[in-house]
Amino acid sequence: MAKTIAVVNQKGGVGKTTSAVNLAAALGSKGKKILLVDIDPQGNTTSGYGINKKGLDASSYDVLTGTKSAKEATVKTEFQNVWLIPSGMELAGAEIELAEMSKRESRLKNALSLINSDFDYIFLDCPPSLGLITLNGLCAAQTLLVPIQCEFYALEGLSQLISTVRTVKRLYNPYIEIEGVLLTMYDGRLNLTQQVVDEVKKAFPKKVYSTFIPRNVRLSEAPSYGQPVMYYDKSSKGTKAYDALADEFLRNNR
Repeated sequence: MAKTIAVVNQKGGVGKTTSAVNLAAALGSKGKKILLVDIDPQGNTTSGYGINKKGLDASSYDVLTGTKSAKEATVKTEFQNVWLIPSGMELAGAEIELAEMSKRESRLKNALSLINSDFDYIFLDCPPSLGLITLNGLCAAQTLLVPIQCEFYALEGLSQLISTVRTVKRLYNPYIEIEGVLLTMYDGRLNLTQQVVDEVKKAFPKKVYSTFIPRNVRLSEAPSYGQPVMYYDKSSKGTKAYDALADEFLRNNR
């Protein structure tokens, strides 16, 4: 049975998709079978794996609305041990359709339950919002991975996320826990960075990964080539950071 992890932060631009794409690739390279589910209407995870959003036979939209099974929507990527349920343009309108459906918060969970024995880990790249699609992600996941950028506004909105998780725990998914908090865009030369690190560690004791993701040009460039950073530039700082994160993730999940 796969462990399902939602990669979530309602604040945009924190390295959420970058982390989903690159952690999945790093774990795949270590022999783990990974399914990455793109439930963000922007579809950046999909294009980050070099998949054309316009030519899809099935997508996460079809899975959420029940027109296709999760198995039918799953595609094998060209990268080692990583499969993907891609996101298409139509997902942007799914919130309205889901609002009318029965068991609207657990549609993704029910769909993935039919294939989770095929994988070691399933990662859900959630939208940067706390709507019905993200709620589906939170209900389907056992744990949350929360990327937080090392900047002044990083802690804004965290209380809202924690409050939402408590509500989900109370109403829909009593077992959900925080997998880990990942500090991104790290620059150790700045005093502000260390202040943010200290504040995050206070807010999430024992949950902050010791691996920090640095600011890195190669990390920014890789998506435009449709590749995770480890395939784009094996020797880059970004590659080494996500490789270290994958090792830390696996130690925590031994």
